[in-house]
Amino acid sequence: MKTIRFYLLFFSVLILVLVSNVRVFAEGIAEREVLSNGLVLMHSEKKTLPVVNVVLAVKAGSFLDPAEKAGLANLTADLMNEGTAKRSSMNISDEIEFVGGQLNLSGGLDYITITLTVLKKDLELGFDLLSDIILNPAFDPEEVIRRMTMAKGYITMMNDEPGVVVSNAFKKAVYGKHPYGMPVEGIERTIDNITDQDIVDFHKSYYTPNNSIMAVVGDVSREEIRSIIDKYFKGWQMKEIRAEPLPDLKYGDKPLVIKINKNIEQSNIILGHLGMRRDDPDYYAATVMNYILGGGGFASRLMDNIRDNKGLSYDVHSYFASNKQAGSFQAGLQTKNNTANEAIDEILKEMERIRKEPVTDKELSDAKAYLTGSFPLRLDSNSKIAGFLVAVEFFGLGINYVDDYKKFIDAVTKDDILRVAQKYLAPDKYILVVVGDIDKTSLKY
Repeated sequence: MKTIRFYLLFFSVLILVLVSNVRVFAEGIAEREVLSNGLVLMHSEKKTLPVVNVVLAVKAGSFLDPAEKAGLANLTADLMNEGTAKRSSMNISDEIEFVGGQLNLSGGLDYITITLTVLKKDLELGFDLLSDIILNPAFDPEEVIRRMTMAKGYITMMNDEPGVVVSNAFKKAVYGKHPYGMPVEGIERTIDNITDQDIVDFHKSYYTPNNSIMAVVGDVSREEIRSIIDKYFKGWQMKEIRAEPLPDLKYGDKPLVIKINKNIEQSNIILGHLGMRRDDPDYYAATVMNYILGGGGFASRLMDNIRDNKGLSYDVHSYFASNKQAGSFQAGLQTKNNTANEAIDEILKEMERIRKEPVTDKELSDAKAYLTGSFPLRLDSNSKIAGFLVAVEFFGLGINYVDDYKKFIDAVTKDDILRVAQKYLAPDKYILVVVGDIDKTSLKY
């Protein structure tokens, strides 16, 4: 009984801490500062727990990859904590694990992220490690070969997954020669084109403070974090950033259908097209519209029609992927090969319906209630807040975004839904990708 009471008390306190985190952030405690070397610092002091979360985002994502060397940005990020001038990868791992901290890197389309979590008492050690992998990566040739081999093995494995195949084919069709059209990991052929010097040069060119955002959330004051940054990143100097111009993107003038044959029982289907940038003013109206169409789970029209009424698929969804350069819209599902035509028909039918008929008052109010009500869950931990602050800065959403988001969603009208559906859904210019037993689908598209 004592054990049960202990856990009830523990979780009660935890919930109070999480709610407090969201409320304090919403009250505008986060501060933004551009340091002398160009690094953007986002800081939110929270003393509820003796923990500090740091997210460092470097605008060195795969959008910078040369076409013939796709995967370069991701491989560079992968190698950063695999050894420095003074530490081996084992040393890095042992030091952070000894204090119960975490230090991780991940690639992405627009930027790469390095995340650090440590207790307040170990913050200097954490920044010593963080600065070391940023400023002094070794890029040992043997380690490069090992990571390249691992990357190609991963790519080969993923190419056997129908969901990955359909997604990669869709992105390639939507974005064409734009780097967004390639997997972040690259493909085997392009991985083989990457040299040790390419990795060194990529790091030297783009891992600069004026190309980076650092978010720090937790039990540390602004003065303390400024002092620590000055101490451990004093050698990080501003540089001019040069990037090749990216190709323009546009809709096709008619539907494009891509069929990929695989001996599987169910077809994997994606239907969509270009979408919008994250900073598009219509983003909020499109978010509400898509919730009603296919983003609202069991509350969405696609789910109600295709799963509940017709039993064609266990899950069907739609969403806007909104990136810095360009985004996409897509609806996706899995269905039996012989019901692929019917499922595609219903997706297109629902896209047409939301473009022509006003949504109901209940659909609109339910969508707004969910989107605003669930928003605080994005901020229910310090680590989430740190990642959120990076995104707010990267996409230029403004330091008051927590309050602005609710205002923007609440302001959406039924006329706005019709307008953005007509503007951003193109059922006459779609890209359709089907991965399945093509003969059994008897695809009419």
